[in-house]
Amino acid sequence: MDLYYLPGSAPCRAVIMTAKALGLELNKKLLNLMAGEQMKPEFLKLNPQHTIPTLVDGDFSIWESRAIMVYLAEKYGKTDSLYPKCPKTRAIINQRLYFDMGTLYKSFADYYYPQIFTKAPADPEMLKKIETAFEFLNTFLDGQQYAAGDTLTLADIALLASVSTFEVAGFDFNKYPNVAKWYTNAKTVTPGFDENWQGCLEFKKFFN
Repeated sequence: MDLYYLPGSAPCRAVIMTAKALGLELNKKLLNLMAGEQMKPEFLKLNPQHTIPTLVDGDFSIWESRAIMVYLAEKYGKTDSLYPKCPKTRAIINQRLYFDMGTLYKSFADYYYPQIFTKAPADPEMLKKIETAFEFLNTFLDGQQYAAGDTLTLADIALLASVSTFEVAGFDFNKYPNVAKWYTNAKTVTPGFDENWQGCLEFKKFFN
């Protein structure tokens, strides 16, 4: 399987950790967005939305990281541990994935991307949205070692990719004790975290 990606991208790193947890080898293909490689006709045939990550599995291509993660778990998982078939557990995992996409990681992008890419000043209102997102996550994790259920799932992997990116951006989430405790454990038990962290350090260069 080919994965078009950038190592600094949190969504790409979430897919890579998922593949690692499933014991899958990905043929990783760097896509230089700054050079406009995502707009080449051959890539647009794979993904007309021209985004990363994009996974190509034979004659099938899929994008959006959380959709890729679910696809990999459902097609290649030897067990259903990462994405259990129990409807209630799966619903909680889905909620966490959508929370990560629409609230947590979105708050990162809304606050940090303008500063990185357009040199805009920090917006205090956007910082408040980050704090609100972490307050929600802290509540979700109250009394929980994992984000959804009693074992590592796709929810933890997606959230870990995002939260580790907040760490290299310099956001202090230690004031959210449930998040800090979860993060310490997730770093230890999630396959592929070392590669994830290398990608985080690559992204950190934008803040230097």
